[in-house]
Amino acid sequence: MTLIIVLAGLFAVDRLGGLVMGAVGKVSNDGFSPKFRYIRNEIHEDIVFLGASRCQHHYVPEIIADSLGKSVYNAGFGSSDNIYSHFIVLNHILDRYSPRTVCLEVMPSDYNVQEDPFVFISLFAPLFGKSQGADSVFRQAGTYWKYKASHLYRYNARASSNLWGLVLNRQKGNDNGYTPLDAPGRFPGTLDREETDCSVDPQKIEYLHKFVDLCRQKGVKLVFVVSPRYTRADPSHYDVLKSFARENSIPFLDYHTSGLYLDHPEYFRDASHLWDRGARLYSSVIASDLRQIAD
Repeated sequence: MTLIIVLAGLFAVDRLGGLVMGAVGKVSNDGFSPKFRYIRNEIHEDIVFLGASRCQHHYVPEIIADSLGKSVYNAGFGSSDNIYSHFIVLNHILDRYSPRTVCLEVMPSDYNVQEDPFVFISLFAPLFGKSQGADSVFRQAGTYWKYKASHLYRYNARASSNLWGLVLNRQKGNDNGYTPLDAPGRFPGTLDREETDCSVDPQKIEYLHKFVDLCRQKGVKLVFVVSPRYTRADPSHYDVLKSFARENSIPFLDYHTSGLYLDHPEYFRDASHLWDRGARLYSSVIASDLRQIAD
């Protein structure tokens, strides 16, 4: 009897905790929750950018929208890391709305072998149960039944941030999902050569195909993009992704190996990210190129 009471108590705490954290997520102004709410309930733009932090900090919707005469939203999430996270976000968007074009900021981590490729998808666990397509990634990762059993556990990776978002507004300079980075006091990096990792994770390639297939099913034009980095890389650096793009008739815009802005270190926050000034200049460049392919 004591065991039953304890289990019943734990169940009640879990369900009540899940309800509380769900309510917090509906009003929190941390760095993630408002964007979660928007992509689930409000997104309506013609062009949507997806990706990790390089997407979140590199694409200024206002500039791109003014150039193309189309509405634009930046649905990039910092720390989302690879194709598994991007597939989750895509499903939540396409469940209720299909933009005309999706531009995916790709990286080698979208195809290569990683020790723990699912490490960052827990960021999206608060959205568990709202999209079958997104939940399929949790099945693949082996966390589906943990999130199914425990409502509170879904918020494990976001609890602290969500709660701080009740008292601190972390939507710094938000422009339709874009988050600007401040300029560094002095750019700390040197122009290093970036090594190419050609290892291929077949499961990630499978999810790249799932991403492409879902866009096609919804009538969405897909574009692969690589924004500038302050590193040198061989022209073959993205060959796996470029080959995949060719096989699937996906436009591929590569501003990294072409060396865009390598003569302007003052545009970069660090070796991987442009700060706001660089992002605004880059957004004008990509808007011009997208005019040719994003009808």
